[in-house]
Amino acid sequence: MKKLLYKLFEHQYLGREEAREILQNIAGGKYNDAQVASLITVFLMRNITVDELCGFRDALMEMRTTVDLNEFEPIDIVGTGGDGKNTFNISTAACFTVAGAGIPVVKHGNYGSTSVSGASNVIEQHGVKFTTDIDVLRRSMESCHIAYLHAPLFNPAMKAVAPVRKSLAVRTFFNMLGPLVNPVSPKYQLLGVYNLPLLRLYSYTFQKTESKFAVIHSLDGYDEISLTSSFKAATNDSEKIYSPESLGFPRYKESDLDGGATPEEAACIFDNVLSNCATSAQKDVVVANAAFAIRVVQPEKTIEECIAIAKESLESGKAKLALKKFIEINQ
Repeated sequence: MKKLLYKLFEHQYLGREEAREILQNIAGGKYNDAQVASLITVFLMRNITVDELCGFRDALMEMRTTVDLNEFEPIDIVGTGGDGKNTFNISTAACFTVAGAGIPVVKHGNYGSTSVSGASNVIEQHGVKFTTDIDVLRRSMESCHIAYLHAPLFNPAMKAVAPVRKSLAVRTFFNMLGPLVNPVSPKYQLLGVYNLPLLRLYSYTFQKTESKFAVIHSLDGYDEISLTSSFKAATNDSEKIYSPESLGFPRYKESDLDGGATPEEAACIFDNVLSNCATSAQKDVVVANAAFAIRVVQPEKTIEECIAIAKESLESGKAKLALKKFIEINQ
């Protein structure tokens, strides 16, 4: 590890195979916490390359616990995290909104490392027990169109570095890897990123796969559609900038999306959204993200039609019912 760190400190880059071996060693406990923290720090000081990202992904996918839910042709909706905005659980709420519309979702998530509440925090607040049991996951998909995969159960390397990530409390390349290593390898993906270089990086990476995708970035720094500024969306065949107003939404303030100071507060906002009794800002931002996810799966629809579908899921109570059934199955 010492030679490797010197190489990186001298501004050299890793090859794809080299990156794969490093992550395998991390998972195998061959490096101590200080060495792992130093490695993480390198990728805070410079951008990760496509080869490095693909190599790290290769290692995680080789070591993962595989899950076969491909018959459902699901979508994953996820942000990289690390935008420093401490929003409520927008992408997780969007997942249940999409599921409420009858579109299969396999959400891959983890505890928050740079925010108060990650997807696993808010899910766990509802008494859900994380599982790798394929029968439970399949029953969840069949009953409420959504299954949840807690990353450390499926990726040993994620579990191995969890304490280091939590103690550093800054974004790491593991934030970047999370969206790429869903054990199901879902057919569809909506990914939010916190800057434009990452939007390009993921677009290049997804273009090498068979995924149908949209990578989104709000231009004021959010890793999701925040409706606080214009945002860019890159898909398999196009790139476009949208403003909130062009989609029929108001432009909101950063404070409108605050996720609270505790996981309990974040869970309360999450529940209010799915119960259709949250603020307009909270509901609209979930609808916007859900709509773009729906359009990834159903590109023949206009974005206006997808917004209407997402809004109906939320306002009719279908999204809340999906959550209720999900909790019942996964306790």
